[in-house]
Amino acid sequence: MRKTIGLILLFVLPILAVVLVVNTDKPMPTKLDKLKEKYSKKHVPGVDHSKFAQLNKKFARPQDITLECISCHTERHTEIMQSTHWRWLSDEYMKGRGIVSIGKRNILNNHCISVGGNEGTCNRCHIGYGYDSKDFDFSKAENIDCLACHDNSGKYEKEKEAAGNPKPDLDFAYIAQHVGKPKMENCGYCHFNGGGGNNSKHGDLEEALYEASKEVDVHLAKDGANMQCIDCHEAENHKMEGRLYTMASMNRGRLECEKCHSSKPHNDDIVNEHTVKIACQTCHIPIYAKVNATKTHWDWSKAGDLKDGKPYDIKDKDGNEIYLSIKGAITWEKMLKPEYKWFDGTAQHHLLEDKITQVPLVLNPLNGDYDSPDAKIVPVKVMRSIQPYDPEFKTLVAPKLWDKEVGKGGYWKDFDWNTSIAKGMEYAGRPWSGKYGFVKTEMNWILNHMVSPKEKTVQCIECHTRDNSRLAEIKDVYIPGRDYNAWVDNFGIAAIVLTFLGVLSHGTIRIVYGKKNKVKNIEEEENNE
Repeated sequence: MRKTIGLILLFVLPILAVVLVVNTDKPMPTKLDKLKEKYSKKHVPGVDHSKFAQLNKKFARPQDITLECISCHTERHTEIMQSTHWRWLSDEYMKGRGIVSIGKRNILNNHCISVGGNEGTCNRCHIGYGYDSKDFDFSKAENIDCLACHDNSGKYEKEKEAAGNPKPDLDFAYIAQHVGKPKMENCGYCHFNGGGGNNSKHGDLEEALYEASKEVDVHLAKDGANMQCIDCHEAENHKMEGRLYTMASMNRGRLECEKCHSSKPHNDDIVNEHTVKIACQTCHIPIYAKVNATKTHWDWSKAGDLKDGKPYDIKDKDGNEIYLSIKGAITWEKMLKPEYKWFDGTAQHHLLEDKITQVPLVLNPLNGDYDSPDAKIVPVKVMRSIQPYDPEFKTLVAPKLWDKEVGKGGYWKDFDWNTSIAKGMEYAGRPWSGKYGFVKTEMNWILNHMVSPKEKTVQCIECHTRDNSRLAEIKDVYIPGRDYNAWVDNFGIAAIVLTFLGVLSHGTIRIVYGKKNKVKNIEEEENNE
């Protein structure tokens, strides 16, 4: 029996040793490795919609496709109709206001100013059909545009100036048979092109992301993580995570890098400590508008110039419109360093009835400062504009910009600010003094995309310097290397000097006592002999 056990141990122990060595040499997969593996797997649809008989027919109108969709996907329409993608409105708490219903429907911006009165053109990007006025029926399920988000054929397209209706000559049957999970192209169709063209608004969302390299965005890069928008912006009951900071006031439904990367993603503890007050994006998005330019300034006061009685436009060498009779003078820039602001996840919003109390007027001030528990420094694109206002009432105005016909008050057809503003304010149900001027405004667009490779992140010296620090405008916190404070600096110098003297004294004492002990030991040895 002992021999048998001995033989087993003789063979088993070496095998166990080899296994242990192999397992020890093989590194354990990190969280990042697991994420890469997860996002490298391509989604395989579980349903072939081309085999559905109800989709193999000619559709007289796109609404009929929606009715077929919800005949199988029951109750999905009720989920959609509760989403901000559909309502363009949500109930938000704002400090000093209480609960307010705000969204694209009623928030002012400093691009095309206001959706109200201009629905025919602005609402091309609404996920519905026929949203051409404030009387649109948001409870009518057949007007939900399922294809806008779920088309996988690449053939679907909305018609210009058609209030969200698609082009009439599309093969709706083919498109309906090729639907699935939303792709980047579905999201990008609207989010990359809002505000008058590719990369116009955000600065970090544009068509270059479709075929991005890691230098442009490590997450969306074809040679990187190759992620899709919905990998981060996950949805439950058609309510997507990730609120647009320019349109939401409360700190809910936000997306944070820590969701995947944890709050301590670095090997260096000092760097990890920065994440308490500095958002990941601040260091990892050193540059935005990397490929195509973004709008940084828009001067509406210059609009209205005509040549031979007709509107005209001027483009720069990259094809960006830098002057349009209908819009005025526009500045485009690329390869930009962000500006930086404190943000605790909440924001204020300037509404049409609000008084202008300071200039430049910030349309969406971000809340937060160093003392706010949840506040962090975030990178921001600041859009600056000069837009029309009422100098007597001291309020912004919402002009009617668009109409299909001349003589209906749309500025882009009639070039008459008085009529345009009168029509727009009447539509909004707000008073107007009959006078107008132009006022400087700013709008904050927080940057979350175009994340650079780790080798290209912001370096320490870019912030911790007295000359051109990236954080020069962050005033309420002491930043070593950037700021000078006599007491702090003298205390630091004193601490260094005292530390040096302490080390020097300690070393000197050890040397002196060491020599004395050595002499004493020699004397003791001689006496013993």
